[in-house]
Amino acid sequence: MKFNLAYCLSLDAKLSIYDVRDLNFDETMAFDSAKEHFQCPNDACRLAFDVANELGTFNAKNVNYVRTPHFKNLPSTRHVEGCPYVSLKTLASGVEADEAETDDSREEHFPSELLLTRREYVRQPSSPAVASDTQNEPATPSTAHGVEPPSQDSTPDKTSVFAHPVECFVSNFDEKDLLKRMPLKIGEHTATYAAFFKKIEYLQDNKGLIYWGKIKQIKDYTQSFRIDFEKKVWFEKKPYSVNVYLSKKLIDTYRKRKAFLEEIKHAIESGRELYCFFYGVTPELKQVPSKKNPEQTFGVFSANIENLDHFIVREAPGVEGK
Repeated sequence: MKFNLAYCLSLDAKLSIYDVRDLNFDETMAFDSAKEHFQCPNDACRLAFDVANELGTFNAKNVNYVRTPHFKNLPSTRHVEGCPYVSLKTLASGVEADEAETDDSREEHFPSELLLTRREYVRQPSSPAVASDTQNEPATPSTAHGVEPPSQDSTPDKTSVFAHPVECFVSNFDEKDLLKRMPLKIGEHTATYAAFFKKIEYLQDNKGLIYWGKIKQIKDYTQSFRIDFEKKVWFEKKPYSVNVYLSKKLIDTYRKRKAFLEEIKHAIESGRELYCFFYGVTPELKQVPSKKNPEQTFGVFSANIENLDHFIVREAPGVEGK
């Protein structure tokens, strides 16, 4: 059984696996999921055992992941009877937890809202050893530090991590009806996942959406980058190229700079078919000077990315040829 949510002891908060990935790469906060203690998100189940009863993670620290990240049961993980996070399939089949929980790469936990303000965390002063002494105390979900517990343990209503709705869209791409049913809100705009994710060649249909498309090339200017898309936009019966630009200042001030540079340089060197997803800007027609003849210009739909938290370059095998 896959877990999208788990209780993090040091932060006294329930985190999604995407929150954990975000914190792992955040250079403004000391966090290493390999050293953290994650437990069952079910309060009653968690309080029945000591802090050694932990969950593991899958793809929490891999910058360039393909298979859906999640928490998972370890061979030593225990749950109380009736806990909704017990894997009946695993128990019945006798398959090892690692095998059973990584077979399905589909993301089943659809957030209904992408928050444009990042969630903040405050590390708790208590150590695991101290926490274990209080394991028998009644459970009281914490709302301290401005962190609200999710309304449902199994399906977080909201997320501030862009990768989460993108993974929902990519891993369920062949489930057209599902994407047409699932709602998503960003800012003041509410639509279904199917409507919110717009192919780059149709970017003129509506503004303020999540645009995506297959990458033709990533132009490395050493300290800045340009992403060129494979598909073109038809405007006034003419095809125009589409690109987005990532400035040096944007990258240098990014809180996950090291991870981002690792990600994009791997993308350039891998030679794999990659896709780009972004939110917050809409490419518009611009006239660009020709390199061969600066006095001449040509039209291109272009935009400067303004927030790397809402930008992703990744593999998306589920959308191949579709």
